[in-house]
Amino acid sequence: MACSPTSKKPTPKSKVISTPKVVMPKKKPLLLAEPSLLLNEDNAIPFLFEYQKQELPSQVEISTRFGNITIELFDDAPYHKANFIYLTRLGYFNDTFFHRVVPNFVIQGGNSDHPNTSKKRRMIGRYLLPPDVKKGLKHHRGIVSMPSSEMDNPHRLASPYEFFIVQQKGGAYHLDGNYTPFGKVIQGMEVVDAICAQEIDSREAPIDNIRMRVKIVE
Repeated sequence: MACSPTSKKPTPKSKVISTPKVVMPKKKPLLLAEPSLLLNEDNAIPFLFEYQKQELPSQVEISTRFGNITIELFDDAPYHKANFIYLTRLGYFNDTFFHRVVPNFVIQGGNSDHPNTSKKRRMIGRYLLPPDVKKGLKHHRGIVSMPSSEMDNPHRLASPYEFFIVQQKGGAYHLDGNYTPFGKVIQGMEVVDAICAQEIDSREAPIDNIRMRVKIVE
């Protein structure tokens, strides 16, 4: 009698389950470029003195949800102009706020309560700018000027990271001699007026954040 073939049961193979790799998103750099050096009270003015010797652009554009503001920077305020151009090229002002609004007076920008703002400041440096008030520049409506630092500051040294725009009709000439005008709005005063009309709290901070981005106009 012929034997029928014996059928062998196949040996089950273990299934290999591949674990997907978790790709962590790359952190967006805080600044658009690496600072040239860490600025401080000793090296900031020499650095800006050399920086302003190059051919610097004269206009910047501030973008907000209310529209754009174009500013012409004054050659008569060389350190303040060079400082603003340098910070704009680094991308410091991007995602900061118009954080202070005084109705019928000024809007002030360049700060925010976001931790990234203080991180960017630490990356760039801790320094102040001396006032430059002997050029006869007046605080007309639309003038861009630099506020004094909140540090112990009897000489009204300016905070390099912030600025204000005069919105007051008729100008704010009581500020002359104490603060440094370094530019003027040449387009977009209606945007300044719109920002100045926003609801604010008891600290003069807008109820809704007014974020900005700043770029060079080539």
